[in-house]
Amino acid sequence: MSIKVVELFAGVGGFRIGLEEYPKAKNSPYSVVWSNQWEPSTKKQHASLVYENRWPNANHCNRNIEEVIENDFELIPDHDLLVGGFPCQDYSVATSLKNSKGLRGKKGILWWSIEAILRKKGTNAPKYLMLENVDRLLKSPATQRGRDFAIMLSSLNALGYAVEWRVINAAEYGMPQRRRRVFILGYHKSTELYKRLKSSVKADWLKSDGVITQEFPVKDDFAKTSTGNISADIQEVSDDFNKNEKLSPFLNSGVMVDGMFWTAKATSKYNGKRTVLEDILVKTEDVPETFFIDPKDLKGEKSWEYLKGSKRIERVNAQGHKYIYAEGGMIFPDALNAPSRTIITGEGGPAASRFKHVIFKDGKYRRLLPIELERLNMFPDNHTKIDAISDQKRAFFMGNALVVGIVKRLGTALSATIENANIAESTAILVK
Repeated sequence: MSIKVVELFAGVGGFRIGLEEYPKAKNSPYSVVWSNQWEPSTKKQHASLVYENRWPNANHCNRNIEEVIENDFELIPDHDLLVGGFPCQDYSVATSLKNSKGLRGKKGILWWSIEAILRKKGTNAPKYLMLENVDRLLKSPATQRGRDFAIMLSSLNALGYAVEWRVINAAEYGMPQRRRRVFILGYHKSTELYKRLKSSVKADWLKSDGVITQEFPVKDDFAKTSTGNISADIQEVSDDFNKNEKLSPFLNSGVMVDGMFWTAKATSKYNGKRTVLEDILVKTEDVPETFFIDPKDLKGEKSWEYLKGSKRIERVNAQGHKYIYAEGGMIFPDALNAPSRTIITGEGGPAASRFKHVIFKDGKYRRLLPIELERLNMFPDNHTKIDAISDQKRAFFMGNALVVGIVKRLGTALSATIENANIAESTAILVK
């Protein structure tokens, strides 16, 4: 079985590594046939440079995806699986500026590039989707909780897809970083998987029968469940979905088919090996001197200890109103016997920060190396190391990246399920 993949918003290639090249993914059925990475705010395309250095012969595109879709759509080959970690933005609907033939999302909102590819491919649209986003997607925006995700689901339903989703914290399944992301799998109505999901008992799908739960099992009892309907009128969803409600109807796992969703609050279940921060560290003697923290920078105003400590500060706003700004303390230094905290994009650089990782090892305080940040996301060592890329930019990449171990396991479950479903379908046809 061969599964052709298009990777959008590719960054430094996390999906590609997880599907094609993860060390245990031998004889992978996945093959990335086209990829796209474009950073509109920078002249130098750093992430694309890393991608092209890692896969020099790839069919890779470093152009604005919106322009490719509008002017050179033929560059995007037909494929079986579309993957991408798209930015979490305001997905509200606006009429196209060019014409009034239909509703389209605001320019620059990259969800609508995914929607456009699926729509314009028509009968050649990919049969499967694997998408990733921050878990905030399920409850944004603050003024209309869950609306953005509802717009996505309404769009995918109109395009003929059923969906299952799950918020996965990598550390809860033995991986070295506490990183919560929502993963979304889509199945086109032409597939056996769509038919199985549609006819399933939805609670059973989320507990045992679905694709995600094969690799990321959950406990049998759901803390909470909810059901609902999403309008086929996407403008109505954009304007009115969940208006005047304080909570999103979407919980951390769920399915949607034919506009109906069934969602549940699931709890992870895992008893296997667990990787902790200390497991991924390089030897102290191999750490460059610039990553060690001078003891004099540990204490005092704006020091590491100050920034990471709890504080209550009186402040005055623009209107002259006094208020107390308060924040709790963070573990300092970071615990070595537990998974790491989430990597953020501001991880790099020597300046003291509340959110950067600091460890104490062999009598010294230090920041994490780029190679250690790569390991926390389960990338190959030095994947982002090329002459044109600074250590700070390498840290930025990992703050933007996904945990490739999750992609690998989802890819394993998806390909096995597709193969089994196709075998079952072929057998049923022969019996008839």
